[in-house]
Amino acid sequence: MWHYYFFLGIRNLRRNPLLTALMVLTLAIGVAASVSTLTILHVMSGNPIPHKSDKLLVPVVDNFPLEGYVPGAFSEQDQLTYRDVANFLNSKQGVRRTGVYGIFLNVEPTRADLNVTPVAGLAVSSDYFSMFEVPIAQGRTWTEAEEKSAAKVLVLSAQQSEKLFGKDTAVGKRLRIDGNEFDVIGVLGKWDPVPRYTHLVTGSSEGFRGEDAVYMPFGTAIANEVGPNGKMWCSSMGGPGFQGILDSECVWVQFWFEVNSASDRASLKDYLNNYLAEQKKLGRFPRPEPAQLFNVMEWMSYLHIVRDDSKLSAWLAFGFLLLCLVNTSGLLLAKFSSRSAEVGVRRALGASRKEIFQQFLIETGVVGLAGGLIGLGLSFAGLWLIAQQSSEMAVLAKLDGTMLGVTFMLAVSASMLAGLLPTWRACQVTPAIQLKSQ
Repeated sequence: MWHYYFFLGIRNLRRNPLLTALMVLTLAIGVAASVSTLTILHVMSGNPIPHKSDKLLVPVVDNFPLEGYVPGAFSEQDQLTYRDVANFLNSKQGVRRTGVYGIFLNVEPTRADLNVTPVAGLAVSSDYFSMFEVPIAQGRTWTEAEEKSAAKVLVLSAQQSEKLFGKDTAVGKRLRIDGNEFDVIGVLGKWDPVPRYTHLVTGSSEGFRGEDAVYMPFGTAIANEVGPNGKMWCSSMGGPGFQGILDSECVWVQFWFEVNSASDRASLKDYLNNYLAEQKKLGRFPRPEPAQLFNVMEWMSYLHIVRDDSKLSAWLAFGFLLLCLVNTSGLLLAKFSSRSAEVGVRRALGASRKEIFQQFLIETGVVGLAGGLIGLGLSFAGLWLIAQQSSEMAVLAKLDGTMLGVTFMLAVSASMLAGLLPTWRACQVTPAIQLKSQ
């Protein structure tokens, strides 16, 4: 019977075509507006590495001066000093560790037709690639021994490799960077996490746009005095030049630990608090704040990656969808009221109110499917318009398989919700009175 009601609903779309078109279009516009904003929120708040996000942890310690300190009001510091990063790298805590900071290099290409190319990249530890499961398409990454010896080696992104060397393999080639010769030992495969959770507060790449064209060993970058390309905050300097930055209380490096399991988080937190107590004895960390430790999702929440205006846009879009549902409900009420005679005849021939309810509810579901199809097209159009606003929006405005399913579920659910009152009203027709009026 459900099968019959479904095809009957399709046939009834042609009855009162203007009224049907208004219902479908009203529903489609409401769904498209909701899905477009929900897609942006979905991409921004998604877990970029769900199977191990609880094992990747960011430490944060407050080394701000005591002046201006308000008890209980954490300073929202999000980076570390080089001194602390070096200590954490040598701590042997967790199974893997990496420091991360943004760098900016001037690459002198070997091709005569290219000029000096400025590129943005990252200085990272050797564990970085395995921690975040970065794919390597060609060659390899550097070893811990190469990093400790400040080996002049690089890993390039696939796009940067093609830009510098064309279709030829970059592995084994040499690049001259700021007067030094570097060997290219590897090229990344396709890897574009959204958000770019590994370095949301460092480097040239923002949370949702940009590319890390080159990766340099953390130790090599420090040894060659490659300064940070990103934000830095200093409470005091340790002296002149780059060494002064290394010795200072300037915060400019992000750090990650990887632990075996989420249960190891407590022991790592204990280590951090013990470390803090030891450093206080040396005159550092004047504020009486404990260490903070965040997993991937907590880290993104701490940095407010999902902006308040995005959340507000989603709520406004759903408010608009609710308005569309009210209008659709009114149109369905008008359509079903015009079929009172049909309902009266069916009820006189023995159809129960339950069967009438099922028929009309399935018909509203058919309207929802039609609205979903048109809404899907409007969603693509809306996301395309959003993508034209900026490169960041272009990354976010992508409809994936999950959101395709949500579009149809939202359309059908919304139409059936809007059809509850009109369907219930249609079931209340009294056969005797209706037939007597004919």
